[in-house]
Amino acid sequence: MECKINRNAAKVLKRMLESEEGQGKMIRVFITEMHGDHAHYDVKLDTPTEHDEIVKTDKDIDILMDSREEFLDGVWIQFFFVPQERFEIINKNKGWHNHH
Repeated sequence: MECKINRNAAKVLKRMLESEEGQGKMIRVFITEMHGDHAHYDVKLDTPTEHDEIVKTDKDIDILMDSREEFLDGVWIQFFFVPQERFEIINKNKGWHNHH
């Protein structure tokens, strides 16, 4: 599986991992909703489970993904500060739909 992260998202995700709540946890990308040909995504702190793959990124952040979910492969996690602070997660391989 593959996952890309922009610089802003890496900074925010590292802060999440360094927080008290993040101790001993990893970042998980997960599907919140499916609509046939596309998915909506989100991130959270979590621990690995039986079906997870730990995906290495070029930003030195490992991402947990459920290996059974084909719509996770190829996600791009971005974070924007303007016009409001938000994550945007897209998968160009599965359509351009995203979840903030």
